[in-house]
Amino acid sequence: MSDHALQAAAEAVQKGDPERFAATMACAPAQRGPLWALYAANLEIARAPWASAEPMVAEMRLQWWVDAFDALAETGREPQHELGPALLPLRAQAPLISAIAEARRWDCWREPFEDEAALWAYLDQTSGNLIWAAASALGAAPGLEARARDFGAAAGLAALFSAVPQLEARGRLPLPDGRPETVARLAQEGLARIARARGGRDPALQAAFLPGYLAPSRLKRAAQDPSRVAEGQLDGSEFARRAALLRAVFWRI
Repeated sequence: MSDHALQAAAEAVQKGDPERFAATMACAPAQRGPLWALYAANLEIARAPWASAEPMVAEMRLQWWVDAFDALAETGREPQHELGPALLPLRAQAPLISAIAEARRWDCWREPFEDEAALWAYLDQTSGNLIWAAASALGAAPGLEARARDFGAAAGLAALFSAVPQLEARGRLPLPDGRPETVARLAQEGLARIARARGGRDPALQAAFLPGYLAPSRLKRAAQDPSRVAEGQLDGSEFARRAALLRAVFWRI
């Protein structure tokens, strides 16, 4: 793995996704390289739909990533990108990353999700795939995939809740139904998925879960007071956020 590419990946995550960067720094040093590469690629994919006001242009940017990871999976060819050398060790996870890019096509357009099932499918294909890619890159056994996807979808919902004010300000409809009872129900389902995902001491799964260290508290607040979602009031103080990461590290999520 190129030291330059890995450094670029780490710096991109530190700047663009500080929660994941902090969580990755709490992992074992040997785990950080694959995670930085994966999270940096995820950042690039997540930004692509917002790179142009023209949905078709944004989709073309996503298609580049789909093609790049399809090629990595099929032939081992390095993506022609600054991150390329850092992504080579993720060949086995490339189909999952390609699927994330495919699912992000929804972000290029302004239509809302058809229903809650469509929302959960999107969360599984984005955050669920990301969490499972992280766990599998660190050596998690295939039998742990369901737990990884449960946690990933729930963490994705918590992140989406946090982004609701920003998304609505940009003319998007991030939820299929914004009524308080619906928000509370979604939050409760997210908490149920986290509960299913918990248990065991698999180090790969634990490391993959760490970036979601704020998900439980965000979902609890949304379930208790759904108005906090629209108001952007799901997070506590900086001290509380740091304490949540410490709890996740020492007691695991």
